[in-house]
Amino acid sequence: MSDETHTLTEAEKAEIQRALDRENPATAHRLLPPGTQRLIFVIAILFSVFQLYTATFNPVSSMVVRTVHVGFLLTLTYLLFGWSQTRERNSVPWYDWILAAASAVTGLYYWYFEYDLILRAGDPTTADLVVGVVITALVFEAARRIMGLFLPVLCILFVPYAYFGRSLPGLLQHRGYDIEQIVDTLAFSTEGIYGTPVFVSATFIVLFILFGSFLERAGMIQLFNDVSIGLFGRAKGGPAKVAVVSSGFMGMINGSGIANVLTVGQFTIPLMKRFGYRPAFAGAVEATASMGGQLMPPVMGAAAFIMAETIGVPYRDIAIAAAIPAFLYFASAFWMVHLEAGKYNLRGLPDSEIPRIIPAIRDKWFLFIPLIALVYMLFHGFTPLFAGVIGIASTIVLILGSQVAGSLPALALRVVFWLVLGFAAAGLWRAGLRTEHMAAALVGVLVIPCLLLRGGRETLWLLVQSLADGARNAVGVGMACALVGILIGILSLTGLASSLAGLIVDLSGGNLLAALALTMVACIVLGTGLPTTANYIVTAAIAAPALLQMGVPLIVSHMFVFYFGIMADLTPPVALAALAASSIARAGHMEIGWIATRIAIAGYVVPFMAVYDPSLMLQGGDLMATGYVFAKAVIGIMLWGGAAVGFFMTPLGWIERIVATAAAFLLVLALPITDEIGLALSAAFIAWQWWRARQTTPRSAAA
Repeated sequence: MSDETHTLTEAEKAEIQRALDRENPATAHRLLPPGTQRLIFVIAILFSVFQLYTATFNPVSSMVVRTVHVGFLLTLTYLLFGWSQTRERNSVPWYDWILAAASAVTGLYYWYFEYDLILRAGDPTTADLVVGVVITALVFEAARRIMGLFLPVLCILFVPYAYFGRSLPGLLQHRGYDIEQIVDTLAFSTEGIYGTPVFVSATFIVLFILFGSFLERAGMIQLFNDVSIGLFGRAKGGPAKVAVVSSGFMGMINGSGIANVLTVGQFTIPLMKRFGYRPAFAGAVEATASMGGQLMPPVMGAAAFIMAETIGVPYRDIAIAAAIPAFLYFASAFWMVHLEAGKYNLRGLPDSEIPRIIPAIRDKWFLFIPLIALVYMLFHGFTPLFAGVIGIASTIVLILGSQVAGSLPALALRVVFWLVLGFAAAGLWRAGLRTEHMAAALVGVLVIPCLLLRGGRETLWLLVQSLADGARNAVGVGMACALVGILIGILSLTGLASSLAGLIVDLSGGNLLAALALTMVACIVLGTGLPTTANYIVTAAIAAPALLQMGVPLIVSHMFVFYFGIMADLTPPVALAALAASSIARAGHMEIGWIATRIAIAGYVVPFMAVYDPSLMLQGGDLMATGYVFAKAVIGIMLWGGAAVGFFMTPLGWIERIVATAAAFLLVLALPITDEIGLALSAAFIAWQWWRARQTTPRSAAA
C-alpha cells in the first residue's frame, strides 16, 4: 500500500466548499461583501435570540413562533444562496434583496394579524390569500436553492392534485378542494407549512443545533479527536478506528452526516491513506461513520425529534430504542476497519502523533458537563425543549466560568472557584428560582469579570459567533421541514396517505417481509433526491402506517423508515455521503458507495431484525430476550464483516466466505430452526478459523 497523501487542487477545494455550504450554511457567506456579511450576522443573531427567548419565556403563541421561524429561515436563505447551485455566492443581487424583504414581512404577517386571523379561521380574505400564495412560492424557491429540484417539484405536483381530485381515477380520486381551502391549509393552519415538522424545527431542533454550535466553538470536536486518537491511534489500523470513534462521539452533539464527511473527512481520509488504507476504503469509512452520527443518542438527527412529536412519545423513548442499534452500527464499522487492517497488516499511528488524553481532558473537562446534564434530563422525563435550554445555558456558564478560572494564578483557587460556582447554581435551584432567572443571574455575574480579564472579550465574542453559526446551520433542516409540510398537508387534506398505506399492504400480499422490502426500496429511492429529514417525514406518512397495520410496533415501524432514510445516503447509485467523500479521497464515488454498504451492514440488517424481534430496540421482551437477539446481531455482524473483507482470524477462501455469509443470514431470519442452524454454522466457522490461526502462527514464528 502506498503511504502517499495528496493535496487537493483549488477546483476540488472549491467544489468541497460549495457542497459544505449547502450542508452547513454557516460558511456560505464567506465570499459576500463585508457589509452584507455583517447584516447576515446580525439577522442570524436575532434569529437565535428569538428562538432562545421564546423557548425560555414562552411569550407568544406556538403559531407565531412557527411563522417567525420560517420568516427568518427564508430571509437567510435568500441572502446566503443564489439562484444557481453551481456558482459561488459573491454578491446578493437586487431581486434576492426583494425576496429576503418579502420573507421577513410575510414572516411577521401572522403575528401582526393574529387576532383577526383566528376570528376568520377557514374564511381567508383576499389579502390572506395573496400572502399565503407568496409564502408558499417563497418556500418552494428557497428549498430549491438548497436541495435542488426533486423535492420542490414533487411537492408542487401535489398542489394541483388537491384541486383536481374529483376528476382523477381510482385510488387517486377524492372530493377536490378549491383554491381558498388549499391556500388556507398550507399557509394559515398547523397542517401545512407550519405543521409538525416546522413546530419541531422551531423548538427542539434549533435549540440542539445551537447547543452543538456552542460546544464546537468551545473546542469539543478537538477534544473528541484527541480522546479518540489517544484511545485507538496506536492500535492496528488506528487511523480508521479513530475516524469511527470520533464520528460516534460527534454524533452526540451533531446530527449532520454529509457535513461531517466534508469537514472531519479532510483530516481523517488523508490520515487513513497515509497509513495504508485504500482511497476508496478510507472514503467509505468516513462516509459510514459520519452518517452514523444521526443514529447516535442522545441527540441523533433532526428526524428523531420529528419522530417523537409525530408518534406522540417522549424523545427519551426514541433515544432508548436507538441505543443498541447505534452501538451495533458503529461496532460494525469498527470491526470492518479492524479486519481490513488485519488483512493488509496496517499499522497504527506513531507515538509522536498520539495526543495525551489526560491533559486534553484536563483543559476541556467542563464541556462534558452539559452533555451529561442533557443525557440526564432526556432520560428522566424532562422535555427536549427544557433540556435544550438548560444545555445551552450550562454551556454558556461553563465557557465563561472556564475563562474566569483560567485567569486565577493557582490550581487551588481554580478548584475553589468551580466549587463556589457549583454551590451557587445549586443554591439558586433550591431557592426556587426559575431556570431562566438562574441562568441569567449566573451569566450576568460571569460576564462582568470576562469584560475585564485578558482574553475575556474573545470568549464573549466566541459565544456571539456561536449564536450566528447555530442560526445559519438551522437553515437547511428548517427549509426541508417547511417544504415537506406542504406535502404532508396535502396528504392529510386528501386522505392519500392512508390510501397509499393500504396499497403497500395490498402489493405485499399481507407478507411482512415483502412489505419491509418495498418500504426499504421506497426509502432508498426517495433518498436519491431528499435529505434524511425530508425522507423520513414522507415515508413516515406513507410507509410506516402500512407496517403498523401489519403488526409492527409503533416505534419500530418508524425507526425502520428512519434507518433506511439515512442508509439512502450510503447506497448507490446516488450515495450522497460517498459522493462527498470521493472529492477528498480521490476515488470513484460508486466504489466508495459499494464499500460503505458493506461497512454499514448493521444499518441494513438491524432494522429487519428489530421488526421480527422488537426487543432489539427494547420494545417488549425481557432482558434475556434482548441479550439473546443482541448476541445474534453481534455474531452476524462479525461473520458478515469477515465475508465482506475476506479476512477473519486468517485470510478467507470463497467457500469460507460463503459459509460465513450463510450463517449470518440465518441469524437474521426469525423462522423456526434458523437460529439453531445459524449458530451451529457460526460455531463451526469460528472454530475452523481459530484452528487455522493456531496452525499459521507457529510456522510464522519459525520462519
